[in-house]
Amino acid sequence: MNRGSSKSLSRSLSPAMSDEIEKGSVDVQVHDEKVESTSTIDSVDGDEALRLVGTARTTQFSEEYNLKLRRKLDLLIPPLAAAVYFTQFLDKTSLNYASIMGLPITGQNYNLVSAAFYFGFLLFEFPTVYISQKLRVAKYLGANIILWGIILMLHSVGTSFGAFFALRFLLGMCESCVAPILILIISMFYKKNEQASRISWFYVMNGLTQIFGGFVAYGISFYSGTRLAPFKIIYILLGGLAIVVGIAVLIWMPDSPVHANFLDKEERIAALERVRDDQGGTENKKLKKGQIAEAFLDVRTWLIILTTLLTSIPNGGISNFSNLIIKNFGYTSKQTLILSTPAGAVAAITTLACGWYSDKKGERMLPIIFALVPTIVGTAMLIGLNHTSAKGALLFGVYLVGTFGSALSTVYAYNASNTAGHTKKSSINAATLVSFAVGNIIGTQIFQPSDAPDYIPGKIAIMVLLTVQLGVSWLLRWINLRLNIKKRAKLAEIKAQNGWTDEDVQREREKHAFADLTDKQNPYFIYTA
Repeated sequence: MNRGSSKSLSRSLSPAMSDEIEKGSVDVQVHDEKVESTSTIDSVDGDEALRLVGTARTTQFSEEYNLKLRRKLDLLIPPLAAAVYFTQFLDKTSLNYASIMGLPITGQNYNLVSAAFYFGFLLFEFPTVYISQKLRVAKYLGANIILWGIILMLHSVGTSFGAFFALRFLLGMCESCVAPILILIISMFYKKNEQASRISWFYVMNGLTQIFGGFVAYGISFYSGTRLAPFKIIYILLGGLAIVVGIAVLIWMPDSPVHANFLDKEERIAALERVRDDQGGTENKKLKKGQIAEAFLDVRTWLIILTTLLTSIPNGGISNFSNLIIKNFGYTSKQTLILSTPAGAVAAITTLACGWYSDKKGERMLPIIFALVPTIVGTAMLIGLNHTSAKGALLFGVYLVGTFGSALSTVYAYNASNTAGHTKKSSINAATLVSFAVGNIIGTQIFQPSDAPDYIPGKIAIMVLLTVQLGVSWLLRWINLRLNIKKRAKLAEIKAQNGWTDEDVQREREKHAFADLTDKQNPYFIYTA
């Protein structure tokens, strides 16, 4: 059956099939590593999508219909995700602005308060991911955003080191759910060749917030009143913004294609059929220990953890100390706030370009390499031109350093495109963000007060770490290409063993799509290099 733009819907499943799905009696075949033997999984173990579309594709939608549906998705999901990320990055880096606007925390205490956010992030990352799997993910996200908005506003009443440390710790706990949930939502609604660009559309906020935050902080810096210190105004404004965004997420962000209220029933089925061939699955509420074990026995998981660590250490340093570095070139606080904004533009442009290239070419690791090289060059300039009068060249070096930020966006896209099985996907996303937190904690300590104002050891560390990351990226790409060769050989063996035609293979591929199988269990899953 082919569907065009008609809104009338006849269910694609027969009543008998629907009854079987409800009882969990429709079986799918899963091939193990040896191919000869198969095991049977009841569809009750599969994704929630099975209850809506079943194990076989019985409804076809035209390309025109799918493009119209994608535009509808694009008008809601990426803008909401961008608003969340815009708010999160502003909130997370508010300390960077406050540091030159009268914040009463200085020296080593400032380093510890900077790290407190990531301690909270680190502690709560795995719990928050597994809690969200049991709940409606978008609703859980919205509640966390409102809570952290309240916590951020409370920064305006804190004056002691202990108060700021505790508030930053709680802020990290609440914000730890953001990236895993957004990655999961993007992977549920978009095909593999659409995911990297959509992730870049919200990750670009990291760069844009540098521009927005810099100008807002610059404007507030002219405030001459005595009722509130300028840094307190920053916290009140950003906290209020977070609460507004959290309410919007609660109202409009969909939890999954099955529960997308902004789509009618036909569109929800079409949304699921769009991603069926990618074999990534959608949503499953059951926590599966076997998938957790597989996640941490997969060498690629540890390489992704290493990749994230190598890029997050520089992030922890730069996001908290970039304004201090620029100010130490000899600029005033007001000049520093304005001069920091072009770095955000560089980061935004790089993120969008890498996302576009990643989907266009079906690559994940090459865009990371492209993003790291300018950062390595920029850091080398900051070291080599230290104590010179070349302010313009030093600023250019700072702006070049901003390109590395898009690397983490592409890591998110890598996880979305290369992992199947809901629990495995959640586990790897959590591990990635734990590594992100650890890296940022270390990063806040590589710029030591004793090294001020030049911070040469921290700059050298950034250059070395990102150079190592170039090699790790190549290795990950090579592994995925090798895995695909093995996948194709195994599929050819299955096809020959069973005497299947291409149509038979496609039918089996469709069966496996929403069975909540991992990428290793599913012989039809293809990796993106």
